[in-house]
Amino acid sequence: QVQLVESGGGLVQAGGSLRLSCAASGRTFSSYVMGWFRRAPGKEREFVAAINWSNGRTRYADSVKGRFTISGDNAKNTVYLQMNSLKPEDTAVYYCAAAASGLLVVGRYEYDYWGRGTQVTVSS
Repeated sequence: QVQLVESGGGLVQAGGSLRLSCAASGRTFSSYVMGWFRRAPGKEREFVAAINWSNGRTRYADSVKGRFTISGDNAKNTVYLQMNSLKPEDTAVYYCAAAASGLLVVGRYEYDYWGRGTQVTVSS
């Protein structure tokens, strides 16, 4: 059974940093793309970042480029999202997802597995 479990969310002041983790289990993810999405109150779930496990290539939403960094630890089957220079508009529930296609896709319907999310709140 595939499980994606996020952790690391919390409350932080604007300009601060947080690191989210996503622990994956239940299968071998070496050929997968792992992504982070977020859903702010009253908004649709949106793409944040993705990483290809096999080659390390990454992709980011324009809104987080230069501030967020996605990385992975194959040995631990864990993906991270380092978030710096946080803004109030980054407040959202952040979800980890896995895409079996192995493509750095941005559409939420292109991901096959999802975690339950972790809340990030940035105060002004």
